[in-house]
Amino acid sequence: MLELRTLPAACAQRRNDAACASCGARAFSVCGRLGDEDLAKLDSIAERTALKAGEGLIRQGDPAGHVFNITSGSVRVYKLLSDGRRQITGFLFAGDFVGLATGDDYAFSAEAIEDATLCRFRKSEYRALIREAPALESALLERATHELAAAQNQMLLLGRKTALERVASFLLNLPEDPVRPATDGMVRLPMTRAEIADYLGLTIETVSRVFSRLKTTGVIRLVSLHELRIEEPDRLAALAEGEG
Repeated sequence: MLELRTLPAACAQRRNDAACASCGARAFSVCGRLGDEDLAKLDSIAERTALKAGEGLIRQGDPAGHVFNITSGSVRVYKLLSDGRRQITGFLFAGDFVGLATGDDYAFSAEAIEDATLCRFRKSEYRALIREAPALESALLERATHELAAAQNQMLLLGRKTALERVASFLLNLPEDPVRPATDGMVRLPMTRAEIADYLGLTIETVSRVFSRLKTTGVIRLVSLHELRIEEPDRLAALAEGEG
């Protein structure tokens, strides 16, 4: 577990007019619901931090003393099983929130997939602000509802779908990084094939084989290792529903 590096003091001291107001993730985050007064309060308890690709944000079992708002980059969230196997439970991007729905200890680990920046808050201070800012509470409740729906979809994905259906569903439903939106039909994949496999409950060989099949049949076109174009979205959607 690597220690989070706080951004330079000059950056950390910036307040709402220089930091929150100019944050590219604000419009997609829970803080986007806040008025100027509540946003200033949020900014006053924020600690801006940075992670290099592969560095840990939180570790399963550690005391859950902080919550985080991702402002750039991407993060993988996962749990380790007793035998050392990893189950990735989600990929997070700018605007996503991490760590509030947990007990005294973190129930999962989170690491940066690529260089990332975040706002870190002491959980006690953040919860106190929630009580003072109804707009923030409402935004968090809405975010929690979306996360519950995503968890239900993930259970269906792992429990009932074939490998082809899982990969097709993943490509269709992967959240877009709002700060770096892709052009029409493009899908950006900052994660590795191994991470996709750990998310879908498959082996890396199976994921690679399905990608090759989708490419050969013209459903997708691989632009680079981390980017592809969906050439036939309707066909991909049919495959995701087991109709191909």
